[in-house]
Amino acid sequence: MIRGVAQFAIEAESIARRYGRRWALADVSFRLAPGRVMMVAGRNGSGKSTLLRVLATAIRPDRGEARVAGFDVVHEREDVRRMSALLSHYSYLYDALTAKENLDVLRNSGQTPALLERVGLAQRAGDPVNTFSAGMRKRLSFARVLLQQPRIVFFDEPYGQLDPEGFALVDQVIGELKESGATVLVATHQVEHVTGYADCSITLEAGRVIATAGALE
Repeated sequence: MIRGVAQFAIEAESIARRYGRRWALADVSFRLAPGRVMMVAGRNGSGKSTLLRVLATAIRPDRGEARVAGFDVVHEREDVRRMSALLSHYSYLYDALTAKENLDVLRNSGQTPALLERVGLAQRAGDPVNTFSAGMRKRLSFARVLLQQPRIVFFDEPYGQLDPEGFALVDQVIGELKESGATVLVATHQVEHVTGYADCSITLEAGRVIATAGALE
């Protein structure tokens, strides 16, 4: 197999992750074809965030194997991170820096003004992030994801902390990512909303896959 080119965008085989004595994930397995938008559904504590964090290499699985874009999430972490991006509950923003500086630190390029305009922050480009509301921080996190131009994107509760205008931004971004050929995983409580554009879904309960819908492969 050519490195970084794989039949499946994501392959998970018996993934398990434990926090103390509690298993947050237990034997999660699925394969996802490139270019699909997959919803990860489930109640609080079902394992949605843990699954995305394992696949994005933010944490390691205790058992099982997973590949993202053909790269192993444990042994080839840097390659996975080069091909993917994670939007999580943690913003990973630098509070003392401005919105523009937060993007320039990630990648100094001419795209910064256009990206800030796209997420509705052009007028606040020179303001420090510690003056931003939670919704504005989420918008800037979207800009960081887009700046990376990832082939695979993990969105953990992307609608959280956003107003209706922000909801429309999420829908637009995910639609454009799909059109570009990117693979998108959306972990969300907004099941009714995401069902309208997701190609497929898995539902977690107590860290296990209890249902699938649509064509994952």
